[in-house]
Amino acid sequence: MLIDSHCHLDDHRFDADREAVIERALAAGVARMVVIGAGDGPPDLEAGIRLAERHECFYATIGVHPHDAAKATPETFARLRDLAQHPKVIAIGEIGLDYHYDFSPRETQKTVFIEQMRIAADAGKPIVIHTRQAWPATIAAIQENWRGSGILHCFSGGPGEAQQALALDFYLSFGGILTFPKAADVQEAARIAPADRILIETDAPYLAPVPRRGQRNEPAFIVETARKLAELRGASYEEIAATTTANFERLFLAPPRPA
Repeated sequence: MLIDSHCHLDDHRFDADREAVIERALAAGVARMVVIGAGDGPPDLEAGIRLAERHECFYATIGVHPHDAAKATPETFARLRDLAQHPKVIAIGEIGLDYHYDFSPRETQKTVFIEQMRIAADAGKPIVIHTRQAWPATIAAIQENWRGSGILHCFSGGPGEAQQALALDFYLSFGGILTFPKAADVQEAARIAPADRILIETDAPYLAPVPRRGQRNEPAFIVETARKLAELRGASYEEIAATTTANFERLFLAPPRPA
């Protein structure tokens, strides 16, 4: 059994064949998928929940992506607090900082990031982090405002960044980038990470793994990432499947710890 810990099946690119995509995932052994609830940003915060309510195989997250931070209002945060109690919501995310595109002002991104960490702490939920060209600021914000667990989604750093994340009690989630020939730093991070801190994801429809690179990504393709992770760690495919599934269940499905 595999678990796709991060996908965007609400994306319009799945509108024509979403049910077939889900069936292909299940046939490939992907028993559970986490639908990230950022959607198109506020005021809609339920993109993930809508799918999770319709499909038993889905869990959902809720959150305001850093791209959409400028759309957040006090009503947004109040609604997130309410939705955090939904039985299918297992995390707050993806949240964080993105200094590559700067679609929202950096100070606004930081303010919204911090407020969502507070919401997650109050709800006893882990957080799912998006960071792009903002690693020092992201780590500093976490160090100053967070005392729980979480995921570095689509981890793209090297061993140094991995050690920083691990020291903060975070899990590293590896996606299609792991299979890219030039991703040596990411591959080394995946090789040295403790077995009890690794997860896998697709980030579908983005970042399809080799040999699917350039295609629309989908959860069934996570098999390729799992194979690459097994190769890097000198483990069997079955061992990686069991390990990443157990890690997911421990992080998301165990009784919450006080933040």
